[in-house]
Amino acid sequence: MSLAEKFDRILDRAAELNATLSEGATGEAYVKASREYATLEPVVARIEELRAAERAAGEAEALLADPEMRELAEGELLELHKRIPELEHALRISLLPRDEADARPAILEVRPAAGGDEAALFAGQLFEMYRRYATLRGWRFEVMDTDPTELGGLKNASAEITGTDVFARLKFESGVHRVQRVPATESQGRIHTSTVTVAVLPVAEAVDVEIRDEDLRVDIYRSSGAGGQHVNKTDSAVRLTHLPTGIVVAMQDERSQFKNRAKAMKILRARIYERQRAEAHAVRAADRKSQVGTGDRSERIRTYNFPQGRVTDHRINLTLYKIDRVMAGELDEIIEALIAEDQATRLADEEA
Repeated sequence: MSLAEKFDRILDRAAELNATLSEGATGEAYVKASREYATLEPVVARIEELRAAERAAGEAEALLADPEMRELAEGELLELHKRIPELEHALRISLLPRDEADARPAILEVRPAAGGDEAALFAGQLFEMYRRYATLRGWRFEVMDTDPTELGGLKNASAEITGTDVFARLKFESGVHRVQRVPATESQGRIHTSTVTVAVLPVAEAVDVEIRDEDLRVDIYRSSGAGGQHVNKTDSAVRLTHLPTGIVVAMQDERSQFKNRAKAMKILRARIYERQRAEAHAVRAADRKSQVGTGDRSERIRTYNFPQGRVTDHRINLTLYKIDRVMAGELDEIIEALIAEDQATRLADEEA
């Protein structure tokens, strides 16, 4: 099917949906039609813009034969010949299959890996970096669990982030983040290398993942670590073990056992859902020549070099000398480059 035929089918479908909504559809039929129409509406606008540009190019070409209009027509054609390929490219991207999880909220998990206290300190800084990014995007950043160290770092931390296109923008952040710098405790000024793992999981609903009672082991125990006197008095911490997968989630941030269990279930469901997605993705991507990233938290994706003020994303060979701004939450330049590379890869796969 040609691109023009695809555009015609989209316009026809949008017209059908518009008629359905105008004729007074109600209930589930109305909701379903409204959602599909809302998805198609921006694509329809682009198609109409492209076709208007193509008509204008045809009209300008017709004017080339007129000596009085030739110069004006040439200038308009020059602009349109630049604009039309841009519109076609934007439309090809909009027609790529959309990850159904892109519009979902996300659960962010950050843990130190190699590097001891320095890794824990950087884990805390990364967690704050994502909190600041969420603020800049107008998203809600709700801390679910933190386990601080005595030096002010984090043994682990998790947060739920809600807003527009959260998972779509954060999903490429999963992996190993490496830091190179002189730790505050280093007396001889030597640069140390430490690593932190980041996982970004789409929030899963109960309908997405079935967790049977018989597949779940629940352990209740006394909270430990910082958090106030209550941690030594109440058995409020919860550990959930999903027996079929072996996935374990522990939660102790809340005083309430009920709240800890609810948070742990949300993370457990997200991890199971992401495992299912990863398995399906591996099957689909088996024949792909390249990928921006697998989302595997064992994959080293980025280096933060403080002495050089440099941040390098190894997947797309992007280096920015603005580490302070990146750590302040200004991640859009990196994230948009990753999204563009992913789109280019998928376009190439579609056209292959």
